[in-house]
Amino acid sequence: MDAHDALGRRTFVAGAGAALLSGGAVSGAQAAVVDGPLPDFHPALKDALTFPGAWGRSPIRDHRAWRRAARATVEEHLLVERQDGTPYAPEFTGRSRTRDCTRELVTVSLTRYERVRGALLTPHGRGPFPAVLLLHDHGARFDIGKEKLVRPWYDDTRLASARAWADKYFSGRFVGDELARRGYVVLCLDALGWGDRGPLAYEQQQALAANFYNLGSSLAGLMAREDQRAAAFLAGLDRVDARRVAAVGFSMGAYRAWQTAALSDHVAAAASVCWMTGLKEMMVPGNNTLRGQSAYCMLHPGLARHLDIPDVASIAAPRPMLFFDGGRDTLFPAEGVRVAYDKLRAVWRSHHAEERIRMKTWPELGHVFTDQMQDEVFNWLDDVL
Repeated sequence: MDAHDALGRRTFVAGAGAALLSGGAVSGAQAAVVDGPLPDFHPALKDALTFPGAWGRSPIRDHRAWRRAARATVEEHLLVERQDGTPYAPEFTGRSRTRDCTRELVTVSLTRYERVRGALLTPHGRGPFPAVLLLHDHGARFDIGKEKLVRPWYDDTRLASARAWADKYFSGRFVGDELARRGYVVLCLDALGWGDRGPLAYEQQQALAANFYNLGSSLAGLMAREDQRAAAFLAGLDRVDARRVAAVGFSMGAYRAWQTAALSDHVAAAASVCWMTGLKEMMVPGNNTLRGQSAYCMLHPGLARHLDIPDVASIAAPRPMLFFDGGRDTLFPAEGVRVAYDKLRAVWRSHHAEERIRMKTWPELGHVFTDQMQDEVFNWLDDVL
């Protein structure tokens, strides 16, 4: 999700919504679009969302059977078919060595549509190593993607932008380089619109998403499929211990991390920083999601008729999962975080695996992934992988 300021509030026009909720007729003159913009009958639409496919609501009582059914529901709404038969055909270039690792650029086919370039860091020493699929944020900054998390040794121009980003959100660190220093293979690729696959302009996002839908596809679905494939590629590298692969991300990257864990059995654990909420609690006047634009990167049409946001993340249970949020993060209201954490905790508890899920609010922090948060995530990874 981007970090643009939330929409200003306008006077809420309640006429049609009130009439609908009270059973009255709604005339054309009464119909209105209100804050957000939302239809003024949006409370009725929210009330209709009961998430019948969620664990505990679904009639399926076997955990494995529920995970299969819930994953199938998500995959149906991605609108992008699986790409399992597409050869990765990796090409490795731009190799260099640091004190801690070997750095390479790797270009792979995540789908049959195009090739994607990413940064691959391999610790010195004898493998196989544990590995992290590192997923970059949105941030309304498109000239850099993978470079937000891995120091771009191959491009001085991007290095200046990447340093500024690291200073703003990551206490001046490059998270990928820190992970490699600690002994993890790290793979970070550009999502469509960022870095080598951009830059996209902020105001073009909605048109891009609409064009995907007109072509029978989905921007968010493509991202999900690419991340799913990237996890399988990383797990298949000879240098990687396939049993110890984690997905890690901040902001939109956090969404991508828990989503990949839900969709891929190649992910043994996931750490998500600053992206978890209940859907209903997020869809309120003034929330950043109501802008549209960046929301399309995380929007699977129709899925909310079946599953809430934490319900999707719960497909990964009982694997180890970590969720951090900032108490001053204006993008995710505290009530939404609480609702989501309660749902997640209940699912892991039902698996008798509550010790495998860690959820924490940092009351003094906003939408950031500071060095202290990073160190806790790194130590957690060392424990669970």
